[in-house]
Amino acid sequence: MNKLRDKVLEANHDFRSGTQVFPSLNVDKMAKDLDLVSEGKRRGALNQPPKTAKPYDDVEYTILERVEEEKKTSQQSVESSLQLFAGRLASLDFEDQFGLINLANSSSVSDFKAEVAVGVDELHGLRKALNDAEREHTWFKDKHNLIRAARIPEGGAHLLRVSLLVFLFLVETGMNGSFLAKGNEQGFFGGIIEAAAFSFVNIGIALLASIFCARLVTHKSFPVKAIGAAAIAGYVALALAINLALAHYREVTGSLADGAGNLVVSNMWANPAGLSDIKSWLLFMIGMLFSIIAFIDGWFVLDPYVGYAGVEKRRNAARENYKGGKGELIERLQDVRDEHNDKVKEIIKGLGLLQREHRAIVEHRGKLLSLFAEHQSHLERACNQLLSKYREANVQARTAPAPKYFSNPYHLEKVKPKATADGEWVDKELSASIRAAQAKLNEQVRLIGQECEHGIAAYQELDRLHPDKIDG
Repeated sequence: MNKLRDKVLEANHDFRSGTQVFPSLNVDKMAKDLDLVSEGKRRGALNQPPKTAKPYDDVEYTILERVEEEKKTSQQSVESSLQLFAGRLASLDFEDQFGLINLANSSSVSDFKAEVAVGVDELHGLRKALNDAEREHTWFKDKHNLIRAARIPEGGAHLLRVSLLVFLFLVETGMNGSFLAKGNEQGFFGGIIEAAAFSFVNIGIALLASIFCARLVTHKSFPVKAIGAAAIAGYVALALAINLALAHYREVTGSLADGAGNLVVSNMWANPAGLSDIKSWLLFMIGMLFSIIAFIDGWFVLDPYVGYAGVEKRRNAARENYKGGKGELIERLQDVRDEHNDKVKEIIKGLGLLQREHRAIVEHRGKLLSLFAEHQSHLERACNQLLSKYREANVQARTAPAPKYFSNPYHLEKVKPKATADGEWVDKELSASIRAAQAKLNEQVRLIGQECEHGIAAYQELDRLHPDKIDG
């Protein structure tokens, strides 16, 4: 289609357009240049040519030669122009245009069908991947007796949970830092560093426990449930230990800086609840509160049932791939159809332009031949006018009768140049052929549109491979 479009729309010739206008003979000037009146009187006084003379004398032959020379010059110009017209008509090359149209008609629809077949194969792979993901999802739900939809961490809610964890870490670090700063040699900065370490461990253990361990309590299997329950109990114990250790550490740093860690362990072992300062109990309760909040937040980061979120995400990803792939393939088919139709419109428009150019060339050529015929008639009249000037002057000066042929007009032998018509299109035939070509192209547009609809239907048909209808 690209080749055909470029062929139709390319420049068809390098010739200069325009008709050459044949100049008219200036009879008076030519008579003056040849001195016809004086020459006629001179020869008439000598009674030349004699009464019995046959046409023509030397002066008359000079007139005839000048007229014939002008005729030959004009004839050469006409023949040169006819060659240019023939070249322009040949450059239109309608035979090649129609051959390319027939080729395009036979190949464009089959090429479009091939495009549809490639798209079906491509979409079939995406549909198969979706079917596998759907079967896995269904199998997982049936195996674990799940009815609800899985919770997927995405969007604003997921961002809010992450922001909450960051907020908890910063707030706990700041509050614990102010409590631990009293016995630290580096003051508040040192307290912040120690508090950040405790906060990281405190919140990190809560997150790990809720995300990877505690969710096991929702499992169908009782042994797995037991492991999850044990993990929750372990988390509670560990959270109590960490936050009690932090509270004891605050108390011992008020009187003893070196070896505070060993002293904290001893105090925890001897009397875990033996905190003497209300601020230490406050530090313990803040740490436990933040740990519990982090545990709850981590519980909702993923679906409570282990593995369910991953299955749901894989199915959703396969579904989006299928929907996106199908939409892209349909859009590609429509783009190919629209591009093809635009090219067909350009070709049809180009054929109309070529036909108008063909008609203009033929009309121009006919006008040129008509002008040449008129020019020859003009030359004949001019020649007779020149002969009359010479003969009238000759007769007036004669004492003897003039030759009889003086009363006969001169008849110019007229030339009829013939335009080469071999292989040339007649306008009626050309119009019929162009209409037939345009009809074929329009039919091709209809077939391409039909194949596009069939292709989209073939893509949609793949949805029947799975009962869960996918919109899109």
